[in-house]
Amino acid sequence: MIVLSIFAAVIPALLYALLIYAFDRYEKEPLWLLAATFIWGAIPAVITALIFNALFGLPFYLVLGENGSSEAAVATFVAPLVEESAKGVALLLVLFFWRSQIDSLLDGIIYGSMIGIGFAMVENIFYFVTVFDEGGFEAWQSTFILRVIIFGFNHALFTSMTGLGIAVVRIYRDDPLRFLAPVAGWSVAVVLHFIHNASASLGDTLGGLVCLPMLGNAWGGGLITVAIMIWSLVQERRWLQTYLREEVHNGLITIRQYEIATSSWRRIGAHIDLFSSRGIRGYTRSVRFYDRLSKLAYLKHHEDWYHDPRTLEQMGRLREEIAGYRQFLA
Repeated sequence: MIVLSIFAAVIPALLYALLIYAFDRYEKEPLWLLAATFIWGAIPAVITALIFNALFGLPFYLVLGENGSSEAAVATFVAPLVEESAKGVALLLVLFFWRSQIDSLLDGIIYGSMIGIGFAMVENIFYFVTVFDEGGFEAWQSTFILRVIIFGFNHALFTSMTGLGIAVVRIYRDDPLRFLAPVAGWSVAVVLHFIHNASASLGDTLGGLVCLPMLGNAWGGGLITVAIMIWSLVQERRWLQTYLREEVHNGLITIRQYEIATSSWRRIGAHIDLFSSRGIRGYTRSVRFYDRLSKLAYLKHHEDWYHDPRTLEQMGRLREEIAGYRQFLA
């Protein structure tokens, strides 16, 4: 049953990660960094959470004894604080060491979601194995439906709130209140996590009614997050249309390349065309070319706001790189 539990946790997690990755339409985040955040959620964050949940939960066990009440108290009052902090550390590392990879609010949501999906994957393995040992296959099935299908994006939702706050620090540099954004995002993550765990802990008492706050919390929060992601995509497309139009006039790209760069669907078509005519090399060059155009637009937007000399240097190097890819594609 351990093997089945691993498959039941890993395969959906990878599918969810691919879905989040597909949402990033105009400038894909580096796969190595996405994988690193996913692994952080799956290993360091889980280990840290296990240690500190046990440490900070000790007073509850000493007062209430080792029973369902103490476990519910720890899950409700300790786990949200510990787990969202353990997952949030990776987002701070991205901000400090790879901040250039955060170009929009969507990027913060994506990194936070990857961490949450990795964390949920490992946590689900533990739950599946434990539930099967205690309640058999029927209990295992119910747990799978709840944790993977109904509430499968919960941890991604929670940690994406922290990621949103981290992205605000990176993007809104002139706002003196921006450093409060990570604390606010983390607080929202903790509250959402608390509502879910508290509702689940009260399940034995309230029965089916407990599903109402849990569903409202998970699906309501999820819909708000999707709305933010869609708004961010629309905003990114406007940046591309505004800032790449200048590059057409400057001769860096053609009007056709501009039209492809500002449409995610046309990009897909261009990638397929290059793959059919020039194979995998043509495909990868096409992807990199249009990713670099997106990066250029984001840098120009950043420089427009902050007039940063370092950004001008980055833009110059990026234009040279784009010119090299353009020659290959021509």
